[in-house]
Amino acid sequence: MSQAPKIGLVSLGCPKALVDSERIMTTLRAQGYSFSRNYEGADIVLVNTCGFLDSAKQESLEAIGEALNENGRVIVTGCLGIEEGLIRETHPSVLAITGPHQYESVVSAVHEHLPPVPNKFLDLVPESGLKLTPRHYAYLKISEGCNNRCSFCIIPQIRGDLASRPAGGILAEAEGLVRSGAKELLVISQDTSAYGLDIKYAESNYRGRPVKAKFYDLAKELGQFGAWVRLHYVYPYPHVDQIMELMADGLVLPYLDIPFQHASPKVLKAMRRPAHQEKTLNRILNWKRQVPDLTVRSNFIVGFPGETEEDFEMMLDFIEEAEIDRAGCFKYEPVTGAPANELEGIVPDEVAQERWEQLMEVAQNVSAGQLSKKVGRTIDVLVDDVQPDKNVAIARSKWDAPEIDGQVIVANADGIKPGDMVSVTVTGSDEYDLFAEPVKAVQAA
Repeated sequence: MSQAPKIGLVSLGCPKALVDSERIMTTLRAQGYSFSRNYEGADIVLVNTCGFLDSAKQESLEAIGEALNENGRVIVTGCLGIEEGLIRETHPSVLAITGPHQYESVVSAVHEHLPPVPNKFLDLVPESGLKLTPRHYAYLKISEGCNNRCSFCIIPQIRGDLASRPAGGILAEAEGLVRSGAKELLVISQDTSAYGLDIKYAESNYRGRPVKAKFYDLAKELGQFGAWVRLHYVYPYPHVDQIMELMADGLVLPYLDIPFQHASPKVLKAMRRPAHQEKTLNRILNWKRQVPDLTVRSNFIVGFPGETEEDFEMMLDFIEEAEIDRAGCFKYEPVTGAPANELEGIVPDEVAQERWEQLMEVAQNVSAGQLSKKVGRTIDVLVDDVQPDKNVAIARSKWDAPEIDGQVIVANADGIKPGDMVSVTVTGSDEYDLFAEPVKAVQAA
């Protein structure tokens, strides 16, 4: 019996790139390949790169170099793949280079340099495909590309304009994921609330009935599967208001990941983003009145060209007034090919660092205040990991996305396993995390 050729995979970047890696793995596994967890056991290494920021490009180049040093046979794909000249100049010995979501090209390159050895007895692929996430949650990509033209971003140059998937296909995938054990679906794209715009919200069939490719319709349908539905990368367009009723009905988690980036109308205009700061603030406050449990997470940029101290203070005020529950912050970094590189008013590095530190302090204070309100409540949490030596479970609440938000640290975790949904009583909090005990343990005490 011929041994299946083994592929090593290094996946960098955002969850959208992770989904690309999962699709590539699923296709290759169905064609007779297996996968190695280390360089030594791989016949070839596939590096899925990130190319959004110059620092991310450098990280990708370093990852390619490491794979070459450790293995020697490397195929490069992903966002940095559009800069083949840069990759070849740095690492001339890579076997092949393809761009983002070019699945067929990646597979063809693998075939060329490592032909498959099919085996009908072993080449079994789960119905939901191969996943790089734990079984109990999965990312669900609903579109590629973006129609926005933010001055600091080159994503449309890398991934193209918005290209929405038909709703029927998304729902069929979601159903399969839940059937395979996913208890949480994390909806991702570049601009989730613009879903369907490019295909004029066309209807497609799901289980014999038509479903429109609209943000609200899709979210409502996903809520029928009984899993947590978490919405990421949602721009605060007016039609997002409709989602509040789905949250109130428990069909969608009371959680929105909204990439605000800034709050100063002047800076937002320079960023080429919606600049109605007051309308946005009022919309968020209204959402929180309708859904008191709503958590809003966002990312902000400090040190954008032309940002004044007044602009920065406006952003701090916005975070406090809107009670942004989870805030990440980046110091502005020029991106090769981005229009923002031509803007005047470069903010010195030391000023950007000071602003970053100040914003994170404000964000931590807001987060700590919001989390303290949860103490004493009984909530459901999804367990990601268990530490038997400490008798502790690491879990997440409906307010926490994996990898980017806080955690719920559950004590007295006897009998709890990863993937369990557990009712706990919150006993404490800090700037980012909640502390809890299982309800049964509290009742026993």
